[in-house]
Order: sequence, then C-alpha cells, then structure tokens
Amino acid sequence: MSRTSILGPPMSYVDGPRRILGTLVDIVILATELAANSGGQLIRCLMDRTKLSPVKMNASSNTADDKLGTEVLVKNLEQDSAEQEVEKLATVVPRISPLPHPRLVSAVCGFAKDTNLYPSYSRGKYGEDAWFKASTAAADALGVADGVGGWRMYGVDPGQFSMFLMRSCERLVLAPNFDAQRPNLLISRAYCDLMEQKHPVLGSSTACILTLCREDSMLYAANIGDSGFIVVRNGAIVCRSAEQQHFFNTPFQLSGPPPGHGLSVLTDGPECADSIKFACMLGDVILLATDGVYDNVPDDLLIRVLNEVSGVSDAVQLQMSANCIALMARTLSFNPDHDSPFSQNARKQNIESPGGKPDDITVILASVI
Repeated sequence: MSRTSILGPPMSYVDGPRRILGTLVDIVILATELAANSGGQLIRCLMDRTKLSPVKMNASSNTADDKLGTEVLVKNLEQDSAEQEVEKLATVVPRISPLPHPRLVSAVCGFAKDTNLYPSYSRGKYGEDAWFKASTAAADALGVADGVGGWRMYGVDPGQFSMFLMRSCERLVLAPNFDAQRPNLLISRAYCDLMEQKHPVLGSSTACILTLCREDSMLYAANIGDSGFIVVRNGAIVCRSAEQQHFFNTPFQLSGPPPGHGLSVLTDGPECADSIKFACMLGDVILLATDGVYDNVPDDLLIRVLNEVSGVSDAVQLQMSANCIALMARTLSFNPDHDSPFSQNARKQNIESPGGKPDDITVILASVI
C-alpha cells in the first residue's frame, strides 16, 4: 500500500505530512515486530510509540493555563460582591457540557485488504469499503459502507455499490432539503437513487451514517449491518451502534440484485436501519468504522487511542491517531496468533476461526469541539 493510501485524503496543513510520515515509520517498524511476535506487550508498545507528543504538550499548557485562570478568577472574586461572584461562577462551562453550536473535526484512514486489486488510493474508497464526510451550516455528516465481497465471484466489483451509495449520501447532505435529524431518510433516499439508475448498480453493502446537528447538539445515527460507531467520553464508551446480523458473519445489507433475481438475493430495506439519538458533549471522540476495525482491534485499545484525542481540534493530531487505529487493525488482521474479537465471537457460535480477520479497513475519527 502506498503512503498516499495510508495518509488518507489530502491535507491542507503545511507540515502535517512530514510529521505524519515520521510517525508512520515508527508505526511500521513496530507493526512488523507485532506481526512476527504477537502479544499484548508489543501492542502496548505500538500504542505508546504512536501517542501524540503535541497532545502531551497541549495538555501541560492547558494545565498551566487552568491554574493561572483559577488564580485570576479567585482574585477577582475577592474584589466583587457576592452577587457578582455567583454570576461569574455561573458562566463557567464544565468540560463536558452540551455545546450550543458543536462541530466535528475529523480524519480518515484505511487500507484495502487486497492491494493487488486496489493498488492505488481513490478518495472515498478503500478496497470494497467506501466513505464520505460533508458539512453544512446545520450539521456535520459522516458515513461508511462495506461492500459484500461475495459478489466478486459473479464478476461484480463489490466496491462499486458501496461507493455509489456513499456518493449519493454526500450529494444529498449538500442538498437544500437535507434533514440532519433523519439519517435514516438519507440512507433511504440514497438507496432509492441507486435502484433507479438506468444501468443497474449491482452488489450489496452495509451502511452507517452519523450526523451532528448544531441546533440541538445531538448525534443522530442510522445503521444497517455490522459497520458502526462508538463514542468515547472520559475513557469509556458511552454510546455505540449494535450489529445487525441474520446469522454469524452475515450482516444486514442493502442490495442491488440483477434484474429478475430480486428473490434470490439477500436484501434488507432501508427501513431496517437502527436509529440512534445521543446528546454529544464537548470532548467526545467518535470512531466510525467498518467491521475490519471492530473484528480485529479490542475495545480497550480503541479506547486508549480515542481518549488521547479528547477535545483535540488539530486535524494533524487526529490524522495521526486515525493512522494508528487503521494500521493496528491491518497488522492484527493478518496475525494468525491474534485472539481477535472476530475469533472470540466465532467460538461463541462453535466455529473455529483463529487469528485476525483480513478485511478492508476504513476509519473515520472525529472530535466534538
């Protein structure tokens, strides 16, 4: 995989690529060690080496600022009346208070499972996975879709269906009649658009769409299948989507069957989407990803990375953390000795599937500021 695909979409900052490439060298070295010598210690080593030093510096600076701000506040309060003290203290906003006009700062990274089939990076696509992100005055919107690989045996590129679905979602978000509080309607309209094409778009895909509405500071989500999201706050998962499965490793999916074969293809309508409404707070970190991440990376490792970027507004720092998650998932997916979440779930179904699960990987990491 080229470095372009590792870095994800182009970035506008000046020194960002140089800093990220330096970090990726460290990540690749440790990932190689991890693949050769599996174990929790090397995973922890990978995590430690990819911690963001700018975050630590900012944390120290913020601590000093907080102390200075406290001293000034106390001095001022001593000089004011009791009524003024109450008024000033009432203006102090807790770190996790709801925001009047929140927004998302986000970064994307991913890998195609088979780099021979997908040798170069295309914006919005990692192998059979697809993604989009868009912003309007009313909301930020993010989405991922995972094309079902079984279509390839019929000569169909599974990535075409997922890519069309996400591009339609992006276009509809930017339309005047977009309703930020109804991502399920967004999925439905995008799917109808796909099904109405003059030349049929064949394939199947999962889909997960998030919107952060500025008006009410709420996160709205619609999910079909086993892609999904988690929200981390103060080192814990406070919200997550639920997998939708017909049976093990067979998720709910939107489908575009060949004409006349609708009854022979597994398909679920947009109305099957799970809808979620969640109150976001300042400092929340959102991970939206395809199952290539969740099937390979344990929750505790994801929480460690996400907790590092709580409240971070620097896109470079978010990009480095997104790179870290994607590379961890990639490395562990090809490790035959890794006791992956997928392997653990398989054993619960009396199915032996040791090691990681090779798959396309898409990571969208977002910070609420």
